Amino acid sequence: MISRKQFVTSALGVLLAGSLVACGGNAASSGDAATSDAAAKTLVVAASPAPHAEILSKFAAPKLAEQGITLEVKEYTDYIQPNVATSTNEVDANYFQHINYLDNYNKENGTDLVSAGAIHYEPFGVYSNSHKSLDEVEDGATIAIPNDPTNEGRALLVLQQEGLITLSDPEDLEATPKDIADNPKNIEFQELEAAALPRALDDVDFAVINGNYAIEAGLHVADAVAVEANDGKAVEQYGNIICTTPDKLNDEHVVALVKVLQSDDFAQYLKDTYDQDVLPAV
Repeated sequence: MISRKQFVTSALGVLLAGSLVACGGNAASSGDAATSDAAAKTLVVAASPAPHAEILSKFAAPKLAEQGITLEVKEYTDYIQPNVATSTNEVDANYFQHINYLDNYNKENGTDLVSAGAIHYEPFGVYSNSHKSLDEVEDGATIAIPNDPTNEGRALLVLQQEGLITLSDPEDLEATPKDIADNPKNIEFQELEAAALPRALDDVDFAVINGNYAIEAGLHVADAVAVEANDGKAVEQYGNIICTTPDKLNDEHVVALVKVLQSDDFAQYLKDTYDQDVLPAV
C-alpha cells in the first residue's frame, strides 16, 4: 500500500514534471517563431559578382537593414543558374540580366520569370589589347562577340553602329553573323561565352564585351575603342533588372529592394563608384 505521504510526493512529482514539459514546449515554440520571423525578414538574391553583387552588398544591404530586412547575396558567374535558382525558389530574386535576355530565357525554357523593375544600365564596349582605334580594323580582322542570343545581337548592333557591318535587318536584336548583309572588312567572328571575352583579348583584334565582365576584368568604358550609344532605346532594351517569380512580384521585401535601387541616393552612388561604367536606368 502507498501511504498518504508517498501519494502526495508522487503527485507533486508528476505535476512538476508536467510543468517542466510545458515550459520546455513554450521555449521551443518561441524558438520556432523567432526562426520563422528571421526567415521572413531575409531576402535572398542571386547576382553576378560585379557590379551586381557589389551593389547589393555595399549599397542595398545597409539600406534594407534600416528597414529590418536582411539581404543575403548569392554570387553566380554564369547567365543560366541565377534564373534556375529563382524559378526553383532557391533564391527570392536575381540581379544580373536585361529584359531582352529574360524574355529569351523564358521563351526557350518555358518559364514565367518577371521583371520587378529596371535598375541600371551597363554600356557595351569594344576593347582591344593590340589596337587603339577601330580605324585600325584590317581586312580579315578577328572580333570576339558573346554567343548567347540577345547579347550576340547587341554586340553586332554596336559594330553596325560603328559602320563595320550592316545587318539584313538593321534593328534585329537577336542577329547572328549569319544575318550580316555587308561585311566590307571581311571580319571573322569568334562567338564565345560572354565570361570568356576578356580573356580572349590577347588572341583577337577586338572584343565586344558585356559591361559586368568588363568591370570584373578591370576594363572601363574609358578604355574602350567604341561604346554602345547611350540613348533611351538602349537603356529600355538593356537596362539590368531585378527578376523574380510572379507570386513574389509584389512581395514587400522585393518591392523594398527595387525602391532602394531606384532612389536618388543610388544614382549618386553609381556616379561616385562606377562613373560611366554603370548608369542608373531610371
